[in-house]
Amino acid sequence: MTYWVLKAILTPLLRCLFKVKPEGKENVPAQGAAILASNHLSFSDSIFLPLVLRRRITFVAKAEYFDDPKTAWFFRAVGQIPIRRGGGSASQRALDSAMEVLDRGGLFGIYPEGTRSPDGRLYKGHTGVARLALQSGAPVIAVAMVGTREAQPIGQVKPNFFSPIGIRFSKPMYFDKYNDRADDPRVLRQITDEIMFELRALSGQEYVDRYAKRGEAAEVVGEAKVGTLPVEPVGAPA
Repeated sequence: MTYWVLKAILTPLLRCLFKVKPEGKENVPAQGAAILASNHLSFSDSIFLPLVLRRRITFVAKAEYFDDPKTAWFFRAVGQIPIRRGGGSASQRALDSAMEVLDRGGLFGIYPEGTRSPDGRLYKGHTGVARLALQSGAPVIAVAMVGTREAQPIGQVKPNFFSPIGIRFSKPMYFDKYNDRADDPRVLRQITDEIMFELRALSGQEYVDRYAKRGEAAEVVGEAKVGTLPVEPVGAPA
């Protein structure tokens, strides 16, 4: 209930304060389970994406938001799932909760990079999104957030009003052909890289072939592979 109240309040307000332009939102099914895999540039990504869709979206949110009283109420109110970056059983519980959302035919939003981009580039995706896709059978829709970094840079509390925001949705991606190899780490990597390739095409971001680190400053170009996205054939060395 709180989700829809907040959405009803925030939608007209944000549309007045920002120039939000969705593209391809007809690719999101009107009903049934689907995974929205998005790049992550700003805290406000999780606000702008639900703004343009009629259906409810449930996200994974970092557990620190639930530890802070200033943000905990909001994330609990809108039904977000806490996850701790350290992995282990806590991460598995979050994935189990995500499966519950998908089993109910809901929309689940996930940021495969695992954290916000420190410099606006697109970083290597974690394979949790591939596990969810194979376990649930739900299609994956890549979602490119464009302009949210400029609208609210990391560390800036007050957003830059009237900034243009683009939200681009890919066509649904199905991975049924991999069902018989769902436990193969190389398959999980392949699927994740295919999703990241689609995100790069939609967003126009440079790609960095390593995982983003929390709190990382912008790196010197040359310390990682930039601008190329390896999507190795299944069966090749991981």
